[in-house]
Amino acid sequence: MTAYEGDTERTFAALPPAHGRGFAQSWWGRAWLKALEETALDSAQVKTGRRLARAGAVGAVSVRPGRLTAVVQDRDGTAHRADVLLEELSDEQWDRFVDMAVERAGHVAALLDREMPPHLVEDAAAAGIELLPGLGDLEPECDCGAWDHCGHTAALCYQVARLLDQDPFVLLLMRGRGERAVMDALQTHGGASAVQAPCREGVDASEAYAAGHVLPPPPTPPVLQEGPGVPPSLDTETVPAPVADPAALSFLASRAAAEAYRLLAEALRAGHDQQPVEVEPTAAEDAVRLAAGAPRHAVLERLAEGSGRDREVLDVAVRAWRLGGRAALSVLEQEWAVEGDRLARARAALEAAWEEDERPSLRARANRWTVVGEPHQLRLDHHGRWWPYRRERGHWVPAGEASQDPATALASAALPPDEL
Repeated sequence: MTAYEGDTERTFAALPPAHGRGFAQSWWGRAWLKALEETALDSAQVKTGRRLARAGAVGAVSVRPGRLTAVVQDRDGTAHRADVLLEELSDEQWDRFVDMAVERAGHVAALLDREMPPHLVEDAAAAGIELLPGLGDLEPECDCGAWDHCGHTAALCYQVARLLDQDPFVLLLMRGRGERAVMDALQTHGGASAVQAPCREGVDASEAYAAGHVLPPPPTPPVLQEGPGVPPSLDTETVPAPVADPAALSFLASRAAAEAYRLLAEALRAGHDQQPVEVEPTAAEDAVRLAAGAPRHAVLERLAEGSGRDREVLDVAVRAWRLGGRAALSVLEQEWAVEGDRLARARAALEAAWEEDERPSLRARANRWTVVGEPHQLRLDHHGRWWPYRRERGHWVPAGEASQDPATALASAALPPDEL
């Protein structure tokens, strides 16, 4: 079998804490943990590892042939790199595994279903191929200095048991072959029919449309989690390309996850189907959205340059974005003429907001009303909302969230920055 470039390393995002559940639900996951528990000389370290894994202290897990790697945090926050080594199968052993698997269609079907039934492992063992680790097969390495399994390597093993529950190909990758290499070899040895899912015959489109009234109801919407997921870690031993910035890519991935979570939350909100479709943000708008995620200095500089802003202008744009997203950014950067009915409604709102003897003197220009003699300003958006602005260091900056009442908005502009 030939290993595939890009198919020999997988990185799994950190899993959430495992409160109130076992680490291994599948029999092969439990066999993995048995190898750990029988190997470790100090059972107290195994228990420490179980507690760390249960508390969510294991970071992203990198799986490569013969090696598992993750950063594990102690209870005091100290981070340690933990590795667990497992002997790879030889090319000759892999060839025997493929020959054995294609002899029984059930083996291939089980792998396609992400399962590892006992008879597959038993048949492999009969052919001299030990897929699951045995006593002493899991070799620990940790920068904490322990010579045997410590709490960090044990925690890594417990976390991997959860990954094995989901996908036994993780074990095959540790033994030396990625999923694509395994499935291609099975197809080459056993013919295309060995690894192809059964083909279902479809119906004519007009027939399916005509039967629409008898179709079952759509599935229930997914349950929204407490927050966005964690993207896979890019912290691997692979040297990045000269033009790649791993920190910038990691930041971009985390912001993409946060934006996906926001879009899903809005899609699940009642009445979302009655709302207009959002217009795609421009590159300049999206740069501000990314900058609002507080990236490191070098990324901020790139975002400022790419959006045609200097750092000071970008900082003010981020301030607006955090107050009200694209609408607030539009009010900051765009000036538009208020005419016709909109102007009449704006004037009526201003007149009704204060008693006549308390009304401030306002000077109007386009959609901006500046208080005469004061560093305060009101800006009207296209939805009839008023945004408070304050003059700082010679520039108008947003001073609070929008309000339907101009008096409320102007009061926000007068508040000290630390009271907003």
